[in-house]
Amino acid sequence: MKVENATCPNCGSAGMRVVYEQRDIPVHSCLLMPSREAAVSYPHGNLVLGFCDACGFLSNLAFDPSVHEYSAEYEETQGFSPTFNAFARDLAARWVERYDLRDKDIIEIGCGKGEFLVLLCELGGNRGVGFDPSYIPERTHSSAAERIQFIRDFYSERYTDIKGEFVCCRHTLEHIHPTYEFMQIVRRTVGERLDTIVAFELPDVSRVLRETAFWDIYYEHCSYFSLGSLARLFRSCGFDVLDLRKEYDDQYLIIEAKPASGAPSSTLPGENDLEQLREEVSYFAGHCREKIAFWRDEIHTRATKGQRVVLWGGSSKGVAFLTTLKLEEGAIEYAVDINPHKHGHFMPGTGQEVVPPEFLKDYHPQCVIVMNPIYREEIQKDLDRLGVHADLLTV
Repeated sequence: MKVENATCPNCGSAGMRVVYEQRDIPVHSCLLMPSREAAVSYPHGNLVLGFCDACGFLSNLAFDPSVHEYSAEYEETQGFSPTFNAFARDLAARWVERYDLRDKDIIEIGCGKGEFLVLLCELGGNRGVGFDPSYIPERTHSSAAERIQFIRDFYSERYTDIKGEFVCCRHTLEHIHPTYEFMQIVRRTVGERLDTIVAFELPDVSRVLRETAFWDIYYEHCSYFSLGSLARLFRSCGFDVLDLRKEYDDQYLIIEAKPASGAPSSTLPGENDLEQLREEVSYFAGHCREKIAFWRDEIHTRATKGQRVVLWGGSSKGVAFLTTLKLEEGAIEYAVDINPHKHGHFMPGTGQEVVPPEFLKDYHPQCVIVMNPIYREEIQKDLDRLGVHADLLTV
């Protein structure tokens, strides 16, 4: 893909400028790899992160959607974490109350393994339709299941005849490159049903930029939003923004909207963030190498002392962390994950085996690197339960 004078897929402006690059990285980070050889040799691609000065959107200018194979082998769920489940249940309950989601028809775009759609249908006695090629029927155990249809496919124009009073999409828009085109499909689906609520949740790029969190930038995530760039996209596609906020320790953006009718709604706090975004992009570009060097030196120093270091988080953040650092062989041998479906598989790109927490009882690591600080307390409890005494570092 030609990156010079690239057109922004979010607003159509020309001349996105490159602010960060990673070459030769795995094009999937959640796909289950059956062997170390398969993990290391899995197809690679390039990440060329471009910034649109007009709308604040960031996008992988070298992204190629044809390399992806979302399927039942794509293991993305966070549903084994008590911390994450508490957040998801609280969010579902709030949406049910705020929008009176009772005996309603609900659509979820990118429903994953279906946990959140099941929650919405259980809490409000709703009916649901979920779209995701990675859905696995055997994982749904709920009395609400008979009221839910799961379609193992990507949501697209072919499904615009399926209507709902509430349309939600969590952690999917960041996987979609033509964002404006996609939101136009959503708007056409809603049509003249002006009471339909559309609610999206996705990562906040401002936090990634401020914290120089290079581990949160990887191939599947081709689109990166701030509060403002997300709201600008929704407004440009014919939606009024009802609420716009950050949640989950300010890691996630949440936008709630409805079809625009008449005069546009008032601008909400956080929308006018273009100047702030420009500063954050400059900060990231100027300091990211320092953060990479810090972690490379930290792990190298511990390895030379003979310390065993493990990564806690055998998914996308961990893959991006390891593939960016390009550590010497043996510096980190294992990645820990509480998702049992990942155990015995291997990290794409670098080949570390993914093991359960119980593995650490015999492995005796001296250092555990936590890939998301929000899980630090949860992980410390697991280590204490297992009798594992190790330095706990968070990225």
